[in-house]
Amino acid sequence: MNESRPVTLRPAQSDDVEDIATVWHAGWVDGHRGNVPIELEQHRTRAAFVHLATGRVARTTVAVDDGAIVGFTVVTDDELEQMYVAASHRGRAVADLLIDHAEATVAERAATCWLAVAAGNVRARRFYERSGWTDAGALEYHAEVEGGHVMVPTRRYEKQLPA
Repeated sequence: MNESRPVTLRPAQSDDVEDIATVWHAGWVDGHRGNVPIELEQHRTRAAFVHLATGRVARTTVAVDDGAIVGFTVVTDDELEQMYVAASHRGRAVADLLIDHAEATVAERAATCWLAVAAGNVRARRFYERSGWTDAGALEYHAEVEGGHVMVPTRRYEKQLPA
């Protein structure tokens, strides 16, 4: 993180898709490889993340440090659908900035925010718990892949939001 300029958030634009896909793919591999069915891993190529990011631009907020995208969130209705931070910026409060923004976005329309996290993604689960989220139980999550979905064992996390 550049010491002279803080990380800023802004709505994603269509020309951000490649950078979002880069952060998403690397973060997904870090948190999911070995924690999801192998058939899902086979679908999670960088090109697949370009496709996924393209369809979510309107719901995406990016974190920018010195002109570079270093993280993002996707909010869909009352769900924090995706959140990733580049490895170079983990532990530097970028995730806190992103999750606070996502929670505020959901709070405009719902009292509770939820997300799905792979059951084996211990680093992410710890982060959500430190951020005040509660494990609400097992969730059958159908991950989008070309030509359908793959069921992924996940945990549903929830957070009650201030009015």
